[in-house]
Amino acid sequence: MKKRRKKKYLLLMIILLIILLLAVYILISLWVSVNLLTVREFTAEFGVEHPVKTVVIADLHDHEFGEDNEKLVEKIRQISPDLILMDGDMLNAESENADVPLTLIEALRDTAPIYYALGNHEIGYIENGHSELTEQLEEAGAVVLDKEYTDLDVNRTQIRLGGMYDYAFGLNGNNDAAAAPDDTLNFLQDFQNTDRLKIMLAHRPDSFIFGDASKVWDVDLVISGHNHGGQVVLPFLGGLYGGDQGFFPEYIHGMYEKDNFQMFVTSGLGSDRQKLPRFNNPPEIAVLSIS
Repeated sequence: MKKRRKKKYLLLMIILLIILLLAVYILISLWVSVNLLTVREFTAEFGVEHPVKTVVIADLHDHEFGEDNEKLVEKIRQISPDLILMDGDMLNAESENADVPLTLIEALRDTAPIYYALGNHEIGYIENGHSELTEQLEEAGAVVLDKEYTDLDVNRTQIRLGGMYDYAFGLNGNNDAAAAPDDTLNFLQDFQNTDRLKIMLAHRPDSFIFGDASKVWDVDLVISGHNHGGQVVLPFLGGLYGGDQGFFPEYIHGMYEKDNFQMFVTSGLGSDRQKLPRFNNPPEIAVLSIS
């Protein structure tokens, strides 16, 4: 009887220890996913003679790493990028003001040129009565690209950089690129009419991955965010959820090749209110080298 009691006691202690370790792991992962700024390096290869170093950040969602985002600013300054690409959702649709992204832009504008593409939260913020957002972002020091592009010469590499939130296809049941709205068609047809390296800031990867958009449009590199790396990253399974892609999505973090283009998706820096918090998913500053 005593031996059985000892075995039961030992088994109980093992179970309690496992539960304790699991709880500690969950708490650490939750803290890391909010606070531990991580710099990750990626490369998009096009055979350019003079590489371009970009910093890609997205999905800040009004979060601050230190006062006025001083920790985020310092890490980006240390990278010494050629370009800073802010790829949407830097604030929240329900934000009272745009102070967080504006302060960040003002702090970084002397580090490298800043290009800003709108995400769904910027669009929601504007629709909530803040029509001045684009003007504020540009006054702070960013170039806002919303169905617009600019031609750049960076390290003797010629780039056409565009920004577009809308779908690159039409919602006609087949997601055909040819069925896209006229303003989208006109923008993309104009955008691709160049010999420059064509880079598109598209906040949500969903804008280009469905239907035949990746075969029709002549884009070299699409840069996205939006899906927070799946929000919850499960060991061995990956990101849990990704917008229009549903559960266990394919295009949520890292480099991909799809038909005509390469795609980079950052897991982003933060999260607005979600059913589940970011988990096992540290905030990311992406250093994307174009070589």
